[in-house]
Amino acid sequence: MSGTATFIHRPRFAMTDSTSLLLSPLALPPFSVVFLAFLIAGTVLGLGLLHRHAHHVRRHRDAVPQPFADAIPLHSHQRAADYTFARARMSALHAVANAGFVLLLTLGGGLQAVHDAWAGVLPAGGLGHGVALLASLGVLGWLFELPFALLRTFGIEKAFGFNRMTLRLYLADTAREAALAALIGLPLLAAVLWLALAMGELWWAWVWGFWLGFNLLAMVIWPTFIAPLFNRFTPLADAALKARVEALLARCGFRAKGLFVMDGSRRSAHGNAYFTGLGAAKRIVFFDTLLDKLDADEVEAVLAHELGHFHHRHLVHRLAVLAPASLGVLALLAWLAQQPWFFSGLGMHSSDLASALALFTLVLPVFSFPLAPVLSHWSRKHEFEADTYAARHADAGKLVSALVKLYRDNASTLTPDPLYSRFHDSHPPAALRIARLQALQR
Repeated sequence: MSGTATFIHRPRFAMTDSTSLLLSPLALPPFSVVFLAFLIAGTVLGLGLLHRHAHHVRRHRDAVPQPFADAIPLHSHQRAADYTFARARMSALHAVANAGFVLLLTLGGGLQAVHDAWAGVLPAGGLGHGVALLASLGVLGWLFELPFALLRTFGIEKAFGFNRMTLRLYLADTAREAALAALIGLPLLAAVLWLALAMGELWWAWVWGFWLGFNLLAMVIWPTFIAPLFNRFTPLADAALKARVEALLARCGFRAKGLFVMDGSRRSAHGNAYFTGLGAAKRIVFFDTLLDKLDADEVEAVLAHELGHFHHRHLVHRLAVLAPASLGVLALLAWLAQQPWFFSGLGMHSSDLASALALFTLVLPVFSFPLAPVLSHWSRKHEFEADTYAARHADAGKLVSALVKLYRDNASTLTPDPLYSRFHDSHPPAALRIARLQALQR
């Protein structure tokens, strides 16, 4: 695509025309029909899976599954079922609203209206106009998600005793996120659009290289410079636990820059542990809530599981797949940006590159939902591999007891719908995971 903007000219009332398309399905262009078909199919499938999941969980609400009967009391199991049902209901509402939001911005003419509004201030198709358009889409997306985030945090999470976030802290986090978006996101958008406008027909390859480099850099600088803006990280102070962790790291051949405890309890009662960073910047982070719930043996087993991901190079494998996939996605975007039917089929008569990128961002999830079960299966496979590694380098029984405690305290359902789980869950169902670990103990 050339560095100058191109347009498919229509009368000034083109937005009214695009809105009328929603009212007159027979007038829809072919690509609009395809888009609507995928949007409806994905939404209906998602709602159907959520309904199955909620119904399955509620049907098994009054009996703790046998593998957990001695470890999880009935009231905890019922609380997990109610929590799962509440989250499923919220997800169903979000799915319907999201479909409406995407329709409003595309066939409803919303994105074109934003484009035209900025065109009255900045030259359409220019760098400034493109950044403004994409930034506006980001703001609109944030405004759309805001009520759901508030209901989730101060409604569901609070009702079930998980939320520890105050409104003041929530607003402070929001302000910091907005500042980061302005300081990092706007220059990033400008760099991407400049490369796209300046590098000729192969601009997508240049953007891919820049984007890949930025993401790798972000993985290095995030632990040291960005994460501390939101949480406090202190060195692990428990000398006995630190010695056990360091011995485990030595056995597994893993070197980390440090062992840290994060004040996750400021925001949530959920517990977790994770690795972050690349190369010399790697660090191990424990939520303080996790250390409060687990004993030293269990913490060691959980860490051994995380080390299993490192041993099997799961992050490298994912990068090896996602990097060329993202290159293909950018090549597809470059081709679509040259196709008038892509713009007209999504309710736009402006066809500059920023508009193509905005539309692509909106509709890519609509067309990619069939990949969800494939990616979930891949992730679950990695979890099983990490569990097997943990069973070799720590006590598999202690990993079982740690998982049971986390399932109980995080109100994770023990009885997910199998089809829903295959489609959405990145971790194996609790019963299957525990059974495999118990088999490894023998």
